[in-house]
Amino acid sequence: MEKGSQVGKKSFIFNFFLTPTDKSANKKTPATARQVALAAVLTALAVVLGSLSIPVGATKVAPSQHMINAIAGVLLGPWYAVLMAFITATIRIGLGVGTIFAYPGSVFGGLVVGIVYKYIKKTDYAVLLEPLGTVVIGATLSAWVFAPYIGSSLTISFFWIAFGASCIPGAILGFLILKVIRRSGFDKYFV
Repeated sequence: MEKGSQVGKKSFIFNFFLTPTDKSANKKTPATARQVALAAVLTALAVVLGSLSIPVGATKVAPSQHMINAIAGVLLGPWYAVLMAFITATIRIGLGVGTIFAYPGSVFGGLVVGIVYKYIKKTDYAVLLEPLGTVVIGATLSAWVFAPYIGSSLTISFFWIAFGASCIPGAILGFLILKVIRRSGFDKYFV
């Protein structure tokens, strides 16, 4: 019995770490393990690329953050995208390369993309709705809640312009990168 259980254990370990070569092999790795791994990679990318930002008033324009959020919304769904954006914002703020506005500026874009893709229409064009979450929801919250909290008197129009300057190019880049991922066939390893 012990020998059989070791064979089963070896088989499980082999199958768990097996690199998928086709769509059916991809089912051997649990979906949540793939999602967590992809979320970790995307979070690391967002932290590294997010450090390349342009200071605009009290905010920092970081299109790469929105690019990653948009991609995460499609590949991971809304809840992983939100968690990933929140962790990224926390790390960026901790490292001093982000501001408190990273929270409302990143979380809602990935949430909107993920909800639209998962529940409304499974199309890669959902990525282009990232500015809806970032500008309409995130910038508005920044102006009405976060700015007064830190004693800033920046207006809602400032936040809409600053967040738009960051997330519109990021969403377009995310769409283009997602198309490259799909055309190269790598998307079968993620979803």
